[in-house]
Amino acid sequence: MTPPPYTRAEAEARETFLALMWALSYPGRVYQLPAHKPNFELIAGSLLDLETSYFTVDAKLQPVLAQTSAQALPVDRAAYHFFPAIGEEHLAALGEACIGTRLYPDEAATLFIGCALGSGLPLTLRGPGINGAQALQVSGVPKPFWHMRQAVCRFPLGWDVYLVDGQQIVGLPRSVQVEFK
Repeated sequence: MTPPPYTRAEAEARETFLALMWALSYPGRVYQLPAHKPNFELIAGSLLDLETSYFTVDAKLQPVLAQTSAQALPVDRAAYHFFPAIGEEHLAALGEACIGTRLYPDEAATLFIGCALGSGLPLTLRGPGINGAQALQVSGVPKPFWHMRQAVCRFPLGWDVYLVDGQQIVGLPRSVQVEFK
């Protein structure tokens, strides 16, 4: 018996989830989100539900995230953080995002940060899922963020970060070291 085909919404959620999964599996590689909806809406639709939580400072994104039935929580308690644009004024809030505990490292926050890939600050990535080193250029993310990430990512603790540029995403799991100048 052939299973029924996916609905369009199910197919988009599946494609998005697979892109997110592969992006963390192979850090620094660019993966494509489906082109049918805005990027953060696709990500939220794929990950958020009644049992999850989120934080955002973006007033336009708030109603989109609320439609998922996930719970809006303060920055220190939310599982998923959405920053379509990030500036130095957001770094204090990010500094409060949960990095997990030794007993529960899975309670660490996952960050989705809007940026521009392919130009800007040159980064070198090393760690699991990378054969040697992976080069990446990112603009639109303040340099102090990279210092902050470096300070909190002590595997198994730290944040998993997704860089989002339009329909392109790159994953940076907490196990990956990011070098920059």
